[in-house]
This record gives sequence, structure tokens and C-alpha cells, in this order.
Amino acid sequence: MTAGYTAVLLLDQVLLPRLLVPLLQGSMYDRFLVLFPLLLSLLILGKLSRRSSNIGNISMAFIVGAGAAVAIGGALVGTIFTQIKAAAAPLNINQVAAAGGTLGTVLEGAFVLIGTIATLTYFHFGARIKPGQTAGRAIWIDRTAKVGEIFIGITLGALLAGVFSSSLVALVERVSTLVHVILQFFYP
Repeated sequence: MTAGYTAVLLLDQVLLPRLLVPLLQGSMYDRFLVLFPLLLSLLILGKLSRRSSNIGNISMAFIVGAGAAVAIGGALVGTIFTQIKAAAAPLNINQVAAAGGTLGTVLEGAFVLIGTIATLTYFHFGARIKPGQTAGRAIWIDRTAKVGEIFIGITLGALLAGVFSSSLVALVERVSTLVHVILQFFYP
């Protein structure tokens, strides 16, 4: 039933309005634009046969490339650029002042930015090999990575404290329930 519904939906929402109508009723420009996806679709049918499967590789390469471009673009725009913008927002003095923030807000933003850069530097494993010496990172990268290591340690400690305190709260609740049930036997 799902396959039938998908086929009807594909025919009604994709093939008819986006392929057949522009091909039959569209302008010359519309017909030219439709021919490229039509050609790729026909080439992908070559994957059905073992002898002609190489013909379908062109379409598959286009699909994989377009999918990778969409995924990378989405990751950049939706994640990385958004995080950079959010991390840089407290450093914009005019914007902080307009929102009623103080110098402490700017210093907090600078502290977060330094912590982020230092933590990311900790995970930089590139090393230069100099003749006659062992491979090693530059001194400034190594020192920045040590600061990042401190930030990582503090973060992991805070996470451990959070897990421990929530476990302790659960234990206190369970012991309280047990004490309450036991006391009901003696003092109904």
C-alpha cells in the first residue's frame, strides 16, 4: 500500500508537473532544462543490467555529489556558521550595550571564545618534522593546547558532578520511599 501511494504521489507531484508539463507545454528554455534530468533518469535505468551498469554511474556520481554538497552546505550554514555567530555575539560591544549588557558580558564572551579556541587546538594533531629532531607541534600550539586541556578537564569534572548529583538525588528519593513504606507498617 505504501509503495502504491508513493508511486501515485511521485507521478502526481513530480513527474507530471515537473517533467511532462514543461516538456509538452513549456517554452524552449523549459524543455531544455527538463532534458538534463530526463537524460540522467534514463541513464540510471542502465543500472538494471549488468552489461550497461557503467552508463548509470554518471547519474549515480551526480546524485552522490549533489547529496554531499547539500549535506556539507547544510552543516556549514546550519551548524558551524550559527555557532560562530553565537560565540561572537557577546564580543560585539554595540550589540551588548543595546541589549542592556555590561562589560562582564563582553568578558564572559571573550572567556568562552578563548576556551573554545584552546579546546579545539588541543585536538590539533599536526606536527612538523624537522631534520634531526622528533616530530612536534609548534610551541604556541602546544601551550594553547595545555589551556584547552584545562578547559576539557573542568568540563568533564562538571559533567561528572552533574551525573553524581542526579544519582544522589535518585538514591535519596528511593531511600525516602522505602522509609515511608516501612514506617507505614509500624504506624498505619
